[in-house]
Amino acid sequence: MNKKKQKKNWYDYLWILTILYFTLGLFNILFAWLGLLCFSIPLIISLTKKDKAYCNIYCGRGQLLEIIGAKFSRNKPIPKFLKTNWFRYVFLIFFLAMFVNMLYVTTLVFNGTTGLKEVITLMWTFKLPWHFADLTNVAPWVAQFAFGFYSMMLTSTILGFITMFLYKPKSWCVYCPMGTMTQGICIIKNKLN
Repeated sequence: MNKKKQKKNWYDYLWILTILYFTLGLFNILFAWLGLLCFSIPLIISLTKKDKAYCNIYCGRGQLLEIIGAKFSRNKPIPKFLKTNWFRYVFLIFFLAMFVNMLYVTTLVFNGTTGLKEVITLMWTFKLPWHFADLTNVAPWVAQFAFGFYSMMLTSTILGFITMFLYKPKSWCVYCPMGTMTQGICIIKNKLN
C-alpha cells in the first residue's frame, strides 16, 4: 500500500534560510544582523500564542538538524542531565551572559573606548581565520555587533550539530536557549491565565 506524500508547506523550507544566513555572513558579516529575526520572532510568537509554535514549526535550525541527522545521527538517547531544568537554565544564563558581553563590547566600540575586532570566534575562544568584506563605510559598532552575533549563532549551531551527531537529530532543541526562554514565557503565561 502506497502512503500519500504529505504536502509541504512554505515553512517546511525554512532550513534553507539557516544555510543562507551562515553563507552570506561569511561573505559579508553585516548579514549577521538578520539573525536578530531568529532572536525576536520566537519571543514574539511565544508572547502572542500559548505554545512553542516557533520551535515546533518554524525553526530553520531544528529543521536542518533533522534533515542532516536523518543520515548522520547516531540516534542515541540524549543524556538525562541535558534534559534537566537546572542544566537548561544554567545554559540559558550562560548564553545570556555571552549576549550581554557582546552588547558590552559593541557599546565600547560605539563609545570609541576600544577598536573594532574583526573576528568570528567559535565557542567564545577559537578565532576563525577569515578575511571579511571591506567595512570602511560602516560604523564600527555596527560591524562589531555583527561579528559578535554571528559568533554566537555559529557557536550554537555547531553545538547543535555535535549533539545531533552524538544523539538524536534534534537533541539541541532539548537545551536550546531560545527554546528554554520561549518555554519559560509559555509557562508563565499559562500560570497567569
